[in-house]
Amino acid sequence: MDSLKAMTARADALKAAGNIDLALDTYEAAARAYPDNAIALHNLAACLGDAGQHTRSAQTAQKAMTLGLAAPETQLVLARALMNTGDNEGALAAFDNALIARPGMIPAQLERAQLVWMLTADIEHSLEVLQKAIAAQPNILGFYYVKAKALEFMGRVSDACEAMDQLLRRAPGDVFARGYAAHLHAMAGRAEKSRELAAAAWADAPDDAGAIEAMVCACLACGDAAKASELVEQLLVKQPDNQLAIALRATAWRLLGDARYEELYDFETMVSCYTLDIPAGWSSLDGYLADLAVELKEVHPFLSHPFGQSVRHGSQRPDVLLTPTPAIQSFREALAGPVAAHLEHLGCGQGPLRARNSGRWRIQGAWSVWLRPGGFHANHVHSQGWLSSACYIEVPGRTLGDGKEGWLKFGEPGVPAEPALPYQHAIQPKSGMLALFPSYMWHGTIPFGGDEPRLTVALDIVPA
Repeated sequence: MDSLKAMTARADALKAAGNIDLALDTYEAAARAYPDNAIALHNLAACLGDAGQHTRSAQTAQKAMTLGLAAPETQLVLARALMNTGDNEGALAAFDNALIARPGMIPAQLERAQLVWMLTADIEHSLEVLQKAIAAQPNILGFYYVKAKALEFMGRVSDACEAMDQLLRRAPGDVFARGYAAHLHAMAGRAEKSRELAAAAWADAPDDAGAIEAMVCACLACGDAAKASELVEQLLVKQPDNQLAIALRATAWRLLGDARYEELYDFETMVSCYTLDIPAGWSSLDGYLADLAVELKEVHPFLSHPFGQSVRHGSQRPDVLLTPTPAIQSFREALAGPVAAHLEHLGCGQGPLRARNSGRWRIQGAWSVWLRPGGFHANHVHSQGWLSSACYIEVPGRTLGDGKEGWLKFGEPGVPAEPALPYQHAIQPKSGMLALFPSYMWHGTIPFGGDEPRLTVALDIVPA
């Protein structure tokens, strides 16, 4: 029998390569071979969480603890699993246990603050534990990053800039910190400060992808589209399928009046809308959508949006297709026909979209968003996708008028640009409609009023 060390190394390599299924099989085999080894169980619990098997992840982490593993890393695995099974009280307790053992555990600080924010939408309450940690150990640099990240997505960008400035006063040469601070200052309307920070990061690490990206964005904010266009090509040499880099290239080309922009952002042929198929077991699409809406609402436990995502003023549920209920499990069947039709419509050819079209596809990620009135999606791209989608399950009445409330818009960048660039194309949502578009295409939504929420499923698709 292989040693636990050898089996773990093999599983770790598979996981690092993105082969989560084979990695999970290998961690499972290690746990069976060494059933009383708490570390083997911890590794299995962590991979189960990565695979979306959150109930088993929690059970396995708890078993590791009964064998004496009290590491904060295991508490973090447990917290994530419990949160994704809806046990938010248990998740908070596990986050707290991790932070009692190691207050400087940055992922636990960030995810705990996020969970409290999603449950309460209360800024001060969300940051309470973090603020106490900063007061006790002000030299832990990661605390200031967590604070900045939280404040950015709580809508307090100027305060986020100050948090990163505090970090940089302690670590002025940190390349990542300067890049993130450059992003925040650009979002706060301080384009020259953004460029100063980005230029310093890029000068110290000219081959670092994050530093190049920061410099590209700072150049766009300052109106230097020519420099942005030159630099983004360096990024695309390193990462040719980087969807954000493709979007930044498009933004630079649009500012420069480069005709190649129209090829990348061909709304007429690259953005299409379809009606979902009716899955087996339902006699009408309306009946299916009604059942799907009920099931989706049951898995939306949060009041406010997560950090690092585009949604504002609403709840987002990740890994939604793992929910073992009939209508959700039939969603793949409902979208199979429309996706196949869209791939045939696109065809093969040149460019970052059509060159990758094999006619075969798989879902890279899927989530559901329940937006309350006043909610919207900030302009963004999907960095892990190839094709992305918005599927409308329930739409508020306000979207059906001529005011474009709640409409899906394309072309307006999610980063500051000088001059500012408005959106160029918009789609009116309808229940049962699946919109498909390139993941690199800037998109967002126009806020809507009234008193009705909006319920959607979104997913990223990559070539199989």
